[in-house]
Amino acid sequence: MANLAAVMPALGSIEMQEVPLPDPLPGQAVVRIEAVGICGSDTAYYRVGYIGDWKVEAPIILGHEASGTVVEIGDGVTNVEVGDRVAIEPGTPCRNCEECLAGRYHLCPDFIFLATPPYDGALVQNLSIDSRNLFTIPDSMSFEAAALCEPLSVGLWACRRAGLLPGDRVRVTGAGPVGILAAQVARAEGASDVVVSDISEFRLGVAEKLGFRTEKAGDVPEGPGHEDADVLLECSGAPGALAQGLWRLRNGGRAAMVGLPKQDVSLALSRLNVKEISISLVNRYAHTWPTAIAFVSSGRVDVESLVTHRFELADTESALTLAGDVTDSLKAVVYPNGIPTR
Repeated sequence: MANLAAVMPALGSIEMQEVPLPDPLPGQAVVRIEAVGICGSDTAYYRVGYIGDWKVEAPIILGHEASGTVVEIGDGVTNVEVGDRVAIEPGTPCRNCEECLAGRYHLCPDFIFLATPPYDGALVQNLSIDSRNLFTIPDSMSFEAAALCEPLSVGLWACRRAGLLPGDRVRVTGAGPVGILAAQVARAEGASDVVVSDISEFRLGVAEKLGFRTEKAGDVPEGPGHEDADVLLECSGAPGALAQGLWRLRNGGRAAMVGLPKQDVSLALSRLNVKEISISLVNRYAHTWPTAIAFVSSGRVDVESLVTHRFELADTESALTLAGDVTDSLKAVVYPNGIPTR
């Protein structure tokens, strides 16, 4: 049986190649990949070949937001069965180091993450992975929604890192997929008010359709008298967005920095110190998939409304260039085994 993959053999190039059909090792399962969301990290690897210290130095298969159907299981697998529909957590820790044993498995020094060099990702028809990375989804949940539990997990982890509490007033900067999902998580977890800001009228329109108040970035007042939030979720990575957002926090406010700017960030800590603001950084997530699936399956979080474009595996290159080519786009999903008919 063929196992086609969208391989990036060189910077800015995608080729359809047949790769070996995986056999599950003990503790692993083979998943027929049904849906893969395209992330900004995939686009960065495709365009420039690196993110921070992670550099593409050999052909690689991109894609880490994935879901599918279990088609084979290895010895010792008990948590999933053949035929199960699953969402895939893309990071596999060693599970034995100090970080893993403390529950911080996402900080494992030997972390293997799909589509992070040198490891291949999920833009392939069949993939073998540790079965503990698989979470069954209800029949009512689409593969598309299951794949987007990955960016939803980023938003969920941002809220946890910010220590969000019921009744908090929340400001989200950046109305990309993660920003809009973080806003939905904040609302689902009891925030009394959520405001989303961005420079894109299209993205602000998506946020408004989901019921959020919005503000155009750059038109937002700053300084004393404008502190109107308890929590800041900075999801844009735009220069100055964190510094500007911190001024909107009330005394004792908490911020989570999700979007990473390309340059160092300058903060007026001596002035912010008197407000005793806490700033947390966000590196992926941990223990989020069950909650993410519950949020989506219960209808408390809408992930599918973020999908603006869908592609066959052979059109992966178009999916990777979508954000740069189409202004009114938000989330692309690739279907390695064909786009389902609805």
